[in-house]
Amino acid sequence: MALKLKLLVVALIFATRLLGQQQGQEGLPGQTGPQKLVWSDEFDRAGAPDTTKWTMDMIPKGRFNNELQRYVAGPENCFVAGGLLHIKALKDGDDITSARLVTRGKGEWLYGRIEARIKLPGGVGVWPAFWMMPAHSAYGGWPRSGEVDIMEYVGYAQDTIHGTIHTMAYNHTRNTQKSSIIHTNNVERDFHIYACAWGPGKIEMFVDGIKYFEFPNDRAGNFATWPFDRPFYIILNLAIGGDWGGRKGVGPGIMPCEMEVDWVRVYQ
Repeated sequence: MALKLKLLVVALIFATRLLGQQQGQEGLPGQTGPQKLVWSDEFDRAGAPDTTKWTMDMIPKGRFNNELQRYVAGPENCFVAGGLLHIKALKDGDDITSARLVTRGKGEWLYGRIEARIKLPGGVGVWPAFWMMPAHSAYGGWPRSGEVDIMEYVGYAQDTIHGTIHTMAYNHTRNTQKSSIIHTNNVERDFHIYACAWGPGKIEMFVDGIKYFEFPNDRAGNFATWPFDRPFYIILNLAIGGDWGGRKGVGPGIMPCEMEVDWVRVYQ
C-alpha cells in the first residue's frame, strides 16, 4: 500500500506540472482569470542554450556598472545539463568571464506573468539577476523606456531579494527608484520561483507566490512615470563586483560560482 500511495503522489505531481505548462494556470497571484503558457524554456535538452530562444550577449569588462566580468559565449560559462541552465562566473588570473542570456528579438511580450525557478550563487561580490528591458527604446535610451528587475541579489546581503522598477522619473541615478525587498531563506541552497505580474494597471513582484512589491500606473499618460506599454524581453545574467554587487568588495574565493535555472515561463 505504501508503494502504491507513493506512486500515486508522484503521478499527481507530474500531472499537475504538465497541466500548468500546457493549459496555463488559474488565478495566478497578481492576475485575474486564466493565464495560458505562451513561451517557456524547461532546459531539458543538454548542451548549449536553445538559440531559437536565447542570444548570449558579448560585453566587455566595465561597460555596465563598473562590473568586473566580461560576458562571453563560451560553453564553459553557459550550458544546459541535468535539466538545468548553468550560468558560471570563472576566474583565470585577472580575467573574469560570465554569461548573459537575452530573448531579445526571439521572445518579447507586452503584459503577462514572467517567472523563473532559480538557485542563486553565494559569496560577497556576486550579483545575479533576472530582469527585463524594452524591445525597442520607443521613449529613448535608458532609463526613459524603462527597466523591470524581477530579481536581483547581491551576495553581501544574504537571503535578501530585490525587485525594482526604473523609469525616467524613478531611477537610481536620482535615488528615486521604486523598489522593495523580501527576506527568503536559503536562496543559495534551494530553488525559488521569482515572478513579475505585469498589466496595464500595475506591476507586481513575487517570490514563491508571496507578493512583496507593487508599482501602480499613475494614469498620467506620461512615459516618464509609466513607459511599460511596449514589449519587453527577458535577461538572465551573473555579474561580479560593480557599483552595487562589489560595494563590500569581492571575496577572493567566490569563483567559480554559478546561477542555476530550472525553467523560465511566460503566461498571458
